[in-house]
Amino acid sequence: MSTQDWILVAVEGLVVIGFIALGVRSGGVGLGLWGGVGTLVLVFVFGLDPGEPPISAILIIIAVVSAAAAMQAAGGVDYMVMVASKALRARPKALNFVAPYVSYLLTILTGTSNTFFSIIPVINEVAYANKIRPERALAGSTVANALGITSSPVAAAMATMLPLVEVYNYDLVDVLLITVPASLIGIFAMSLVMSRYGTELDADPEYQRRLASGEALPPAPPADIVLQPFAKRSVAIFLAGVVAICVFGFVEGIRPTVAAEGGGVEPMSVTPLIQMIMLTVAALILVFAHVKATDVPTTQIFRSGMIAMIALFGIAWMADTFIANNEDAIVQALGSLAENWPFMIAVAIFLVGGLTTSQSAATRTMVPLGLALGIGAGYMIAMWTAVVGVLFLPANGTQIAAAEADTTGTTNLGKRVVDHSFQVPLQICWVVTALAGIVIVWLFFGGHTPAPPVPTTTGP
Repeated sequence: MSTQDWILVAVEGLVVIGFIALGVRSGGVGLGLWGGVGTLVLVFVFGLDPGEPPISAILIIIAVVSAAAAMQAAGGVDYMVMVASKALRARPKALNFVAPYVSYLLTILTGTSNTFFSIIPVINEVAYANKIRPERALAGSTVANALGITSSPVAAAMATMLPLVEVYNYDLVDVLLITVPASLIGIFAMSLVMSRYGTELDADPEYQRRLASGEALPPAPPADIVLQPFAKRSVAIFLAGVVAICVFGFVEGIRPTVAAEGGGVEPMSVTPLIQMIMLTVAALILVFAHVKATDVPTTQIFRSGMIAMIALFGIAWMADTFIANNEDAIVQALGSLAENWPFMIAVAIFLVGGLTTSQSAATRTMVPLGLALGIGAGYMIAMWTAVVGVLFLPANGTQIAAAEADTTGTTNLGKRVVDHSFQVPLQICWVVTALAGIVIVWLFFGGHTPAPPVPTTTGP
């Protein structure tokens, strides 16, 4: 490539970064809307061919969010929170370990971080009552909650990831067999460090100052949850759908067969099955949990899910437009880097996650690039857990809520942007998780990634 071509690619890259920055500044759906504007600029001003919007991921988000929102409308999320609260109170002295795993599990089951908001007051209250530095449990749980997205069969980021690795013969089960044990190891390492992190609560100067000034008021116990009549039934239906997805993922032979690209038939991909099953789950909840269809769009899960979908649509489309049109140049520029230091792709995923504040967008942007650089799909799945980098900057709702709940002042959003309470557990968790995932792939997947199938051209 000529110098002029390199300059043009650099300018296009700056345009992408600029529109991401505008989207982050706008927040919410603004991330997706500015991504759409960026796509328009790349196409009309720079003459690039429009990339492929992540249609499969968007359809899965719609289906899963519909089911989760129906469950929330039936009171099922309240029931999950009630069960989680009992688990946290059962072992208060082990809160620094129990709380992150409970938060992680809630995300796996629901595919969203929204459930975490409901247990933040519980974690804070149990920590305060047992003289545990709240920052340890709150910060660790916030990170584990975000990490759970990469272990959930029904998460939007998982929906984005699956089509990218299925062509390399990695299905949902393979992804979970890598991300779940790696995450469990990462969360344990993080919790172990956090259990010793910072001074004890009674010796913390900020807490003592607030105590003297009357600012550190004991947190009020969370109000008792009044369950709706069919809350448990909605949870049972939703979890049955999650189990069904996992079963279809494990047992390839029970999936319906479809026409193969090169002729013959093959088992259907898990991606459309997730869409069918979760839409069916939503319908069953409407019928058997007596939920009005008009109540579903009013739930917090539905609103957050639609925002995530729009953000993914715009940002991922813009990124795909840039990468697809400049793939040769990008691969040439980063090829030696990936060859000598493959883990730098994980660092890039982490930073893009922090920049876009979207795990799905970071997945759609960076995973195809890593695969194009020749990194095995198994190793990319392991390093994909770095999308937890969305917490790198203190701009996530869960971070803000955790800091606001802690009246002792130990959990904070920092004074220099990156010096917030979540930074240490975040760095420990994502690095250990990614490394553990790499070891798992090397040990159990042979460190080898089958090449994607080559389409067969048939005659007329």
